[in-house]
Formats: sequence, structure tokens, C-alpha cells
Amino acid sequence: MAEKYLNLNKYYLNIPNRHMSQKGFIQILGAAGTVTGSKYLIEAEGKKFLVDCGLFQGLKELRLLNWEPLPIDASTIDFVLLTHGHLDHVGYLPRIVQAGFKGKIYGTAPSLDIAGIVLKDTGKIQEEEAELANKHNYSKHSPAKPLYDLKDVAQTIPLFNLIKTDDWIDFGNNIKVCYHTNGHIIGSAFIEIHIGGKKLVFSGDIGPQEDILLYPPHRPKEADILFIESTYGDRLHPKENVMDRLKDTILQTVAKGGTLIIPSFAVERT
Repeated sequence: MAEKYLNLNKYYLNIPNRHMSQKGFIQILGAAGTVTGSKYLIEAEGKKFLVDCGLFQGLKELRLLNWEPLPIDASTIDFVLLTHGHLDHVGYLPRIVQAGFKGKIYGTAPSLDIAGIVLKDTGKIQEEEAELANKHNYSKHSPAKPLYDLKDVAQTIPLFNLIKTDDWIDFGNNIKVCYHTNGHIIGSAFIEIHIGGKKLVFSGDIGPQEDILLYPPHRPKEADILFIESTYGDRLHPKENVMDRLKDTILQTVAKGGTLIIPSFAVERT
């Protein structure tokens, strides 16, 4: 099952240095064959780190993947870089903390604020679902346990560390990182990583060019390898005035004496 949604192949990087060519590698641990569970593992120059650490969502077979351990000892991960605060990019953080991760978690100030709220909400929901399962005996497990709880979240949030956009941060070992605005939600960014002589860019989720709340996304100037969000890679957004379409729908509904229901989708998306 997992093979449908994970890509455990190691993509090697030939990283030149003064003494010899080293081989770092990248593994895609989520969002392969599905759009949730984003996680990239990078090991190079004596460092191991993740870009995003998201929860799988949706179908049961996807949610079950959240219970699977990472194919790496979490205690050996040095740090995590977050592109933004949505659950499918941050929701697995308490699980790696459970598994022994003690490094730093980096993101922009808004991303970390959103991640804190999202993780607390998810931890509470997990607790409540386990409590109901035990009360009504509808779980195969006895007792049913949450994926993580509020105590795990409380151990995760103190690991948050702020990164400012457009400032290069030196992580040592020839690794430098810079965040750039990408317009998806408040605080979201694409991440440019220089490892030795290689330039990697992780797009995160990309926003539209025109948004009433957010600045338009910046664009990377160059990259040796580009890891790009592709949720809408096989389609084009219609070129229409969304506000006019919404107005027409509301007026038609009112004219018919109908009821208008507008669902709220995800964090900051409505």
C-alpha cells in the first residue's frame, strides 16, 4: 500500500568539495501519488534534515500511513524546514518528536503561529476520537490511542524557530537556506537550499499572482534541482471573475427562495 504514496528511492547528489566528490541523497517520504503527507528527507555534508513534515489526509489507506514509522531514526534528524502551516505540511511533527526528534523546526513567524494552532486542534481531535472509540467499542484496538495528543504537541511547539524571508541562514557544513514568499497562505514560502555546489529549490504550495490579501509569489532565479508542487499540474484554473460568479449564484439562489451554504475549506483559504 505505502508504495503507491511514497517514493523511497534515494536520489543521489554529487556534491563537490575541496577533497573529493561526496554523495548526498534525497528521499521523498510523502505526497507521491497523492497531495498530502509532504516530507522530503535530505542527507548531505554530515547533516540530515526534512523539508516539511506533513500528515496524510483523506482515504483510510492514506491515514493509516501516519501510523507507520519513518524509514530513518527520528533522533538522527538535525532540523526541519517548513514551507507553510497547513496540516499536510506540518501535521506529522508531533510523531517525530514522539520518536525522539529533538532538533529545531524552522519557519516564518506566521507559519509557526498557524502550525501551533493547527497542531493543538489536531491533537485535541485525536484525543476525542480515541476517547469515543473506547467509549463505544468501535475500534479494533483495545484501548484505542490517539496518533498524538496535546502533550506531544506541547513538546513540539518549543522546538519552533523563526526564519525571516529573503535572509540567508548558514547551517554550517556548506549548507545555506533562504526563504522566499510564494503567496499560498500567510507566511508561506519556497525554500532555496545551497548544499556545497548544488542549488535545490522546494516550491511548497504556490499561490496565485493576484490575491486580495497576499503578495504575489516570488520566483526562483535558478536551481540545479526543482521540487515543485503539482496539485494542479494537469489542469488550468478557469479565467473568470470569481466574485462576479459568486454574486450571480447568490442572487439566483435568493430569487428562487433557496438556501445558500458556503463551506469553509482549510486554514485561511475561504
